[in-house]
Formats: sequence, structure tokens, C-alpha cells
Amino acid sequence: MEEDTDFRIRFSSLCFITDHVGFHGTIKSSPSDFVVIEIDEQGQLVNKASDEPVYKVNKILPGPNNLAKKTKLDPQNLSFEERSNQEVNTLAGCSGDDQNYESGSEKEDTIEDGTSKGEEENIDVLGSLLDEKTNDLLNQFACDVKEKWNSKTELIVPSPEFSLGRILDKNQRAILHSAIRQKFPFLITVGKNSEIVVKPNLEYKELCHLVSEEEAFDFFKYLDAKKENSKFTFKPDINKDHRKAVHHFINKKFGNLVETKSFPELNYSADNPNVVITVRFREKAHKHRKRSLLECQERKVIYTAFTLRKENLEMFEAVGFLAIKLGVIPSDFSYAGLKDKKAITYQTMVVRKVTPERLKNIEKEIEKKRMNVFNIRSVDDSLRLGQLKGNHFDIVIRNLKNQINDSANLRERILEAVENVKNKGFVNYYGPQRFGMGRKVHTDQIGLALLKSEMVKAVKLFLTPEDLDDPVNRAKKYFLQTEDAKGTLSLMPEFKVRERALLESLHRFGVTEEGCIQAWFSFPHSMRIFYVHAYSSKIWNEAVSYRLATYGSRVVEGDLVCLDEDIDDEHLPSSKVHLVTEEEESANTYAIHQVVLPVLGYNIQYPKNKLGKWYQEVLSRDGLQTCRFKIPTLKLNVPGCYRKILKHPCNLSYQLIEDHDIDVMKEGSHIDEATLSLLISFDLDASCYATVCLREIMKHDF
Repeated sequence: MEEDTDFRIRFSSLCFITDHVGFHGTIKSSPSDFVVIEIDEQGQLVNKASDEPVYKVNKILPGPNNLAKKTKLDPQNLSFEERSNQEVNTLAGCSGDDQNYESGSEKEDTIEDGTSKGEEENIDVLGSLLDEKTNDLLNQFACDVKEKWNSKTELIVPSPEFSLGRILDKNQRAILHSAIRQKFPFLITVGKNSEIVVKPNLEYKELCHLVSEEEAFDFFKYLDAKKENSKFTFKPDINKDHRKAVHHFINKKFGNLVETKSFPELNYSADNPNVVITVRFREKAHKHRKRSLLECQERKVIYTAFTLRKENLEMFEAVGFLAIKLGVIPSDFSYAGLKDKKAITYQTMVVRKVTPERLKNIEKEIEKKRMNVFNIRSVDDSLRLGQLKGNHFDIVIRNLKNQINDSANLRERILEAVENVKNKGFVNYYGPQRFGMGRKVHTDQIGLALLKSEMVKAVKLFLTPEDLDDPVNRAKKYFLQTEDAKGTLSLMPEFKVRERALLESLHRFGVTEEGCIQAWFSFPHSMRIFYVHAYSSKIWNEAVSYRLATYGSRVVEGDLVCLDEDIDDEHLPSSKVHLVTEEEESANTYAIHQVVLPVLGYNIQYPKNKLGKWYQEVLSRDGLQTCRFKIPTLKLNVPGCYRKILKHPCNLSYQLIEDHDIDVMKEGSHIDEATLSLLISFDLDASCYATVCLREIMKHDF
């Protein structure tokens, strides 16, 4: 393969923030020399096998979320399942996820003095699923709601809410929804992002103005129980206008679920003109709902999480292979971040439409591809990019040597370098693997073509062959020469899942702008956006180099600084980004580690100094002066974000070891020569690159 000179020039021009000499060495001599372990949002390493059984429902632990609070619930931001739950729960406390609580006869449904069997069961359910503190807080919340309603001086304030926190197991969540509403019909439960929020049932309160509280209590229990062929009867009522008001209320609030009719009481007479209102589920709606519930059980989207261990395997290739074995498509997989190829990596993934049992069944097959899956469990939703705290690295750097013309003690040089970066940090460049190091076409070039809506060009860049004579590159070369997607498919090896998916779409839709748009949809959203992000990352790298070359480590007027040290770069809102003033520059108010630069997108602000002008010149250079960073045809929106220009490795430790080689030849004889290797471990925040940190330590481009 011819040398990737453009790539080497690009990375050799990157800056350093530290001033030590550094040293030479070799990384990634083998995959086992570079181990990457994802750190989840709770700060746990994902390679640790769980002690819990795979399908066990964990008891809810008390936490900061288990306090009464006001939560804004936006129906537009809820998933289909959660929107449906919210709508039905608000109407009648019924959820498609919930289990039916059978209550026997209608007489048994009524709450008499004391505790009914059904209520005892619900108390037991809540006691078994909620910890004692949360259970007590829930009971207190229910009492507070009733006391407030019974108060003659009720305040007009926003309705109180109580959160049970996040419950990841959907079966556990469904049971809690129903158990709470059965025990407290005057409350409703709403689900959002795995969280259960308990609120007063204002419709219960409204009904209490028309009927007795006992009747309202029983009526809402009846609605929630969803017992087939059951009916509910209100107490006899002589007042026609009052009955009319009850009819109107029920039909207005729950008319899609139930119907009401008035019947004379059994001993009706002129002396006893009482009439009763009977409620029953609408036959059509009830059957439809029952069918829907059964269908939902079958069709309900299943999410299975697992830890993937892979060795010397590109992540997209691993996902493609798993997709084939499981009979799904690559877009059914979600993950928090991409991992190195030439390494042993551990990361959490979630796959849709695959049960834990089914995933366990392919464990032996995927071992042949140097993959393992473990910590398999059911979860409530997919993962999103960036949903991790960071990564832990265990790295071996071999063949350590001094820099050319450096005669200092090597051990001292290594100690100096590691300690310097540990204390001062490193320039937070995006690493070379983000751009496809060593390839003719870099990922950022494809991203630029997509941003310019040059769809055919982007496809051809993706299918550009390397200077290798193997089946994959012969197939790519054939395509560029002929644009014959069908013929290329016959040449492309089966294991190249992405390339084959693209070619199949091109064969179906043609190698036109429209056809290439359809072809890009053969890739999951995370991969389409990956190429656009690669271009933004390249520009960010260039911007940092320009910033440091222009202003050095000074914080100057017009710089952007982060005002909240605890917020991740990727989630830093513009409200937390501050424009440095002339007075703040003079007073040295801010330090270089607080400076951030924008990663291109439609929702960012630029520095107001030479760097801001530089950004505009670069966009003009690349033909993006009018780019809105939205590609509607590919359903891609790029809001942009901010990224700190410096980062520090955490929990850094290291050890020098001697490797004794007796195969070194000198003047025709064997000698015993000891070579040094460095074992180094550290943690980095999400979206930081170990190779970039090592580059700063070693002062050496890989």
C-alpha cells in the first residue's frame, strides 16, 4: 500500500501542550497490547461479569430521584409505548404493559372497612418491589394528596408529583403501574424514560364532586382491573339531572373505553323511582383492546443489552456479523461509542428484536470471529452515542528508545514524560482512527461530500479501492470502472456487510443521486452521521492547532470558555459557554483548560477573535459557506457541540519492565539485550483518544 502522506502531514502538524523531550516506542504490537474497557454512566467497567442472574428483577434501590418533585412531561418527547401509557393512564389508569388484577365478583371489588384481599396483594407487591423508604414516601405522598383535597383551604398550586426513580425492567415497571393504581385509585402513574412518576388523579377528584368517594374509588379500580364481561353500577339515584351529569362526565372522559346506561332499580315503583347507572366496557373497544394487548405482547419491541468483547475486529464489521447470525439488520444495534480495531475492546451494546436467550444461543458461533458476549440482560431502550462516562485503557508500549540525538537516561525521560502529561494534560485532538488512518480515502472526505449533498461522489469515495490485490479491492475497482452494482455484488465477499448492503441498494435504485440517497439508508443512522462528524472533527483539529499557534496558552478576548466543569463536552449547552471579555483577559480570569472550541453544527457560536474568522474561511474553502448542517434527504441534523482543547488522563499508573531478547545479532554473534516496555493504564473521558494522549507523552507520531 502506498504511504498515506496526506494523513501523516496532517497529524505531524498537530501541536503539543507540554515541553518534555519524549521517547520512541511501538504501540499495538498485538491486540492484547491495547485493551479498551468502556466505563458506563455509573462509573463501572463493563467487562466485569454481573453477579446477578440474567433475568432477575432487581429490587428498586433508594436514590435521589425518590423524592416528591415537579417533572415536566412532554408527550412529544415520549416513545410510542410511553405516549400510549400516558394517554391511557390519564384516562383510566390502564396501561398496555400492565397485568390484569382479577377481583372476583363486583361485590368483592368494593372496598369495605378494613383491607380486601386484592388490596393485601397490592400491598405485598409494592412491599416486595419497593424498598421500605420509597414505600413509606409513596404512602405519605398519597396521604398528603387526600389531605390536600379534603382541606377547605386548598391552595391553587401546581399538582404535586412523586418519582419512584428509573426502573429499567419493563415487567417490573408494568407491575408497579398497576399495583399503585389498584391501591390508590385517586393517583395515576406516568412513565417517561423508564421513570415512574406518580400524580394525583384529577379526574378522580372531579368525579368525587358528583358521586361519593367510595363510588369513585371503586369505579377507578374497576376501570384499571379491565375484567372481561364485568360491569360497574353506581348507587341508585332519583335525580335525573344529576344522573345526566354523571353520564356526561363518564362519556366525556372515558367514552372510548366504556358506555353507560340507566336502568330502573329492581324494586322500581312510583314510590321508589330510583334509577341506577351501569357502566360496561364497549364490546368493540374491549375486544379491540384485548387483541391489541395480546398483539403488543407479541410485537412489543424487545431490547437486549450485552457486553461485547472483540479482538482485532472493526466495530462495524462485528455488528454486521452479529446481525447476520441473529437475523436482524445492523441498525438494530446501538452503542455508546466506537472502539479501536487493533485492540481487545469491551463495550455495552443493545440489540432490538432479539431475546436474551436467542443471543446466548450464538455465543459459540461468534467466538470464531474473536467475539464474546456476556452480561446479557433485558433492558428498556436502546443506547445513544455518548451514553458513557469514558474508557479505561491498559496499554503496553514496546521497544522503548530515546529520541534521535538524545543521550539522556531513558528511564528518566519516560518518568518525566508521563508525569508531565499527568499534571498538565494533552491537546484533546480527535485521534487518527476517526479518519481512517492509512486509507486512500478518509472518512472526513466522505462526510464533506454528504454535507454538500454530493451523494454519488460520497458513494464512490466509500467504494474507492486500496492498492491491494484482494477480492474486496478487486470488487471495488470493478465498480468504479463499470458502475455495475449487480456485477460488483457477485465479486464482493459475504463478510463485507456494509459494502454489500450499499451495493444491493444501488442495484435496486441505480447509481443516480436519488439512488445513492436510498443506498445511504442501507446504513444505520449512527454510521451515516459518523462520516459527517468525521469532517467536523477534522476541522476542529485544525482549529485547535491554529488557536495554539496564534495565542498559545493565554486565554484571550473572544475565546469561548466553559463555565461548568461538571458537564460533559458533548452535552455543554450554549448557555454554559461564555465569551471572554477584554477585562477578563487582562485579569487572567480564566485558564487554558477552560477554553472550548465549537465542533461544527447549526447550533453553536464561534469565537470572536482571529479564530472566528478562521472558521468562516475554512467553511468557504470547503464550499460550505451556506451549509446549515442539516441533510434532510438523509435525515441527518448536526447541531454541533463544544469540546475542551485540553484534557487530563485520570487514575494513571505505569510500570517499566524489561524484555530479554537473545535473538539480537551483532557482528555475527548472539548477545543478551534487555529492551524496555512500558505498561501504562489510565481513564479518559468519552470521546477522548488514548493514541492522542500517548502522542503527547512520547512526542511521537504513530
